[in-house]
Amino acid sequence: MADHITIRKATGTWSVRAGGAVLGESANALELIEGDYTAVIYFPREDIAMAFLDTTDKTTHCPHKGDASYFSVVTKSTTLANVAWSYEAPKEGVAQIKDHLAFYSDGDVTVEEI
Repeated sequence: MADHITIRKATGTWSVRAGGAVLGESANALELIEGDYTAVIYFPREDIAMAFLDTTDKTTHCPHKGDASYFSVVTKSTTLANVAWSYEAPKEGVAQIKDHLAFYSDGDVTVEEI
């Protein structure tokens, strides 16, 4: 693993909400800390209502984590484009985040400890 990345089990129970709907709650979330960036919570896919998410064509590359795939959240009133991402085949040093999703918490999406 890159020496500036730490992954650990997130303490407590975490939720993610968008468009007034709870997309998921998890007591098994992971916290990824990378350098000076704000910590990111990664939710196990099995704890997320995947029916609200649509895969998009967007991808990005991180030299430390690998290639990220993106998802939009579809609510009754809107589509929140590319607000979630996942590393489908993460690099060996961060393999724990495989089968997990992270979300941009930007006002339209809320990620919080409950």
